[in-house]
Amino acid sequence: MSKQQVIHPMVKLQRNVRSLADSNIIKPTDSIWKIALLFGNEWQHLKQELLDYGFSMQDPVSELLAVEAWDEE
Repeated sequence: MSKQQVIHPMVKLQRNVRSLADSNIIKPTDSIWKIALLFGNEWQHLKQELLDYGFSMQDPVSELLAVEAWDEE
């Protein structure tokens, strides 16, 4: 029986955003709020998570991508 690893929602978000940046859909210098349009209904929850981690919607996407660990504290 394999143990299913739960991926932290912010890790999932970070991977999605990195993929968008790698595809040049968004730029690392774009503000985080620009990704809101790409996440639709999920955004309210993700936005609250980001705010809880101390991000502002004006922060550049590069700051989100720079996070190395999303610890629950």
